[in-house]
Amino acid sequence: MKRIFFAAAAALALAACTKRAEPIKIAEIKEGTYEPAEWGKVYPLEYELWKKTAEKTPAGKSRYKPGWDTDGKIYDKLSEFPYLALLFKGWGFGIEYNEPRGHWHMLTDVLEVDDSRIKAGGACLTCKTPYAQELQEKHGKDYFSKPFLEVHSWIPKEHRELGAACIHCHDPADMSLRLRNQFTLGKALGDLGVDQSKLSRQEMRSLVCAQCHVTYVVSKDKDMKSQNVFFPWQHGKFGAVRIEDIIKKIKSDPAHLEWTQEVTGFKLGFIRHPEFELFSNASPHWRAGLACADCHMPYTRVGSTKISDHRVMSPLKKDMKACITCHSQGESWLRERVYQIQDRTASRLIRAGYATAEAAKLFELANKATAGGKKIDKSLYAEARENYEQAFYRVVFIGAENSTGFHHPDETLRVLGDAGSYARKAEALLRQALAKAGVDAPVKTDLELKKYLENRGKKKLGFDRSMEFKDPYAGRESI
Repeated sequence: MKRIFFAAAAALALAACTKRAEPIKIAEIKEGTYEPAEWGKVYPLEYELWKKTAEKTPAGKSRYKPGWDTDGKIYDKLSEFPYLALLFKGWGFGIEYNEPRGHWHMLTDVLEVDDSRIKAGGACLTCKTPYAQELQEKHGKDYFSKPFLEVHSWIPKEHRELGAACIHCHDPADMSLRLRNQFTLGKALGDLGVDQSKLSRQEMRSLVCAQCHVTYVVSKDKDMKSQNVFFPWQHGKFGAVRIEDIIKKIKSDPAHLEWTQEVTGFKLGFIRHPEFELFSNASPHWRAGLACADCHMPYTRVGSTKISDHRVMSPLKKDMKACITCHSQGESWLRERVYQIQDRTASRLIRAGYATAEAAKLFELANKATAGGKKIDKSLYAEARENYEQAFYRVVFIGAENSTGFHHPDETLRVLGDAGSYARKAEALLRQALAKAGVDAPVKTDLELKKYLENRGKKKLGFDRSMEFKDPYAGRESI
């Protein structure tokens, strides 16, 4: 009996030592408090870590996502993946497309980017300011359609550069997690039949991130003014929103086609940073019960206190500390494993991207032939276009997703494999149509990448353009 008593006492003592003490509240956080410093009076440790998202990240630890490293450069994705300059010609992303900085800079990055990137109006603020829900509720459709700078001026002056903040994710009364952006994520969960009151805390530790780390559609009216922002999840289900579901929704309504691709002349939709969709689609870590916060906000000790690390970064830049919690192989082995996955992804992405770009240039040739009086077979052209669009959306999906495949390696390779197949089928159909019309198509298509990279409109660019253009396929017979 004494052994049982002492064992129980020891267990209670251990629990008392490991359980985090509640902070001594020296201030109350009122509902609707946007200022992070006010939250910092009660939660100073989390606040200090959150402020570190303003700082440059450790250099040389991430092979494909350098972000804003200590070398002082903001990396230009169009120089890194030159085929994107061709595919995005006619769109703001074809003028300036940079690797993002930390959460602190979410809104300032938008304020500094080329003007072409904010033509969608107030809709561009949806994932960039904690005021989005309040602005949309107050101003309705004007929130989406009014010019960006006008809507931005509706934010209180002291917070016009405030990005992700405490109020985005937490209830000030008890710090429980909650979803602030109900007009986007709340609506999307409702479309999937998800009851928010029944979501587990672990699910919430991913969903608060899914308020921004998702793809979205800016739907347009007949005058191409923004009228809504929504997540294209309607054909999927929670834990299984696939690229096929997203494409189906985008293609279901002309209002979802946000821009015209210059090379092909096609009106297209777009896909942006779908981290949650890829990760939650039955990835190994999702199925194991992990959440975004487990890897990107792991527990850390500050003095004698254990807290969630609010300096949100890739595990690669934190020496794999989050991964070592579950994986015993050590930092070096784990880092190399991540690099292997990302190397395969980059290889497949480059090949699928260039194949899609080649198909785009053949559409340009077919369009010129049609304008010159040649009769291009409409059936072959339409089938080629369908295959091309399927390839394009898949390439953009993986290219815009910020883990370079790591969030779901198997699904990434499946999507890119399909992208390459669709692109090559589009090319074959176009070559058949061109030959039938008596138009000579070159054996090797000149993508003219240097032209697309160097001709970017006003070039009001926020990155160091010292990165010299280099075509990674120059001199190769094929890809």
